[in-house]
Amino acid sequence: MDDAASIFDRYQAVRHRLPEANFGTGTTEVGSLLDIASQVDAFVFDAFGVLNVGETPIPGAAERLDQLRDAGLRLRILSNAASYDHQGATEKFRKLGMRIAPDEIVTSRDAAISGLEQRLWGCIAAPSDNLSDIPSDTLRLEDDPDGYSQAEGFLFLSTEVWTPERQDMLRDSLLNHPRPVIIANADLAAPRDFGFSLEPGHYGHLLADDGVPDVRFFGKPFPEVYDLIESSLKDIPPHRIAMCGDTLHTDILGAAARGWRTVLVTRDGMFSGLDSARFCELSALTPTWRVERI
Repeated sequence: MDDAASIFDRYQAVRHRLPEANFGTGTTEVGSLLDIASQVDAFVFDAFGVLNVGETPIPGAAERLDQLRDAGLRLRILSNAASYDHQGATEKFRKLGMRIAPDEIVTSRDAAISGLEQRLWGCIAAPSDNLSDIPSDTLRLEDDPDGYSQAEGFLFLSTEVWTPERQDMLRDSLLNHPRPVIIANADLAAPRDFGFSLEPGHYGHLLADDGVPDVRFFGKPFPEVYDLIESSLKDIPPHRIAMCGDTLHTDILGAAARGWRTVLVTRDGMFSGLDSARFCELSALTPTWRVERI
């Protein structure tokens, strides 16, 4: 999966594992979020492809966040990033020059670990991740097959050092001895400065395809992250919340399943340089609004 079309096709292939939602009959083109600010009380933003691409901020994104905040809108960031803890997520946006408070950020990692059972979790994590926020015993999985046997469950946080050989060891261990697998980032892929990276969701669906019985996905489009957002916006009805994202099967589908309105952002993310309307038609995923940049 090295381009938007192949990633889209894979999302369609695993659609039966994703939530269902109802959509309107058409999408309205807007010039910026300022055009629809009167129809919304809170904007929720995806990160990759909307606010940043890899480590590079998207031009104008920080300024737009400030304008919306100054206009009285509530802001949240809802990211499927699980490679670093909540403090690391907050620091990342500050380095990007964006005025975001820690309580305005929800990540798929937050959702994945919030209800984690007490057991020895075999963790698939970036080398820089010290796992200090994991509220249970952990065992870092690498090339030693004994670790895969010892683990009482698996927590998939990052693909940074994951390999096909390790994926095979994990699959074989799970087929021989089923245990829960927590996929802390449901994305199949993410836009980067160099193209697309494969994310934990890709490997989670491969496990499910291979017959692993207990694979649990966290992050967009699955409900737990939306529960966390809505609990911080209790005074705002769902139809007054708008999700801004670049990916149909995560950002748009997941938010629509909650009754939120949706904004597909097209210039820098999944559908950069492509006709996003064609993909909306093929998938029958219809955002409320479409904008090039926020």
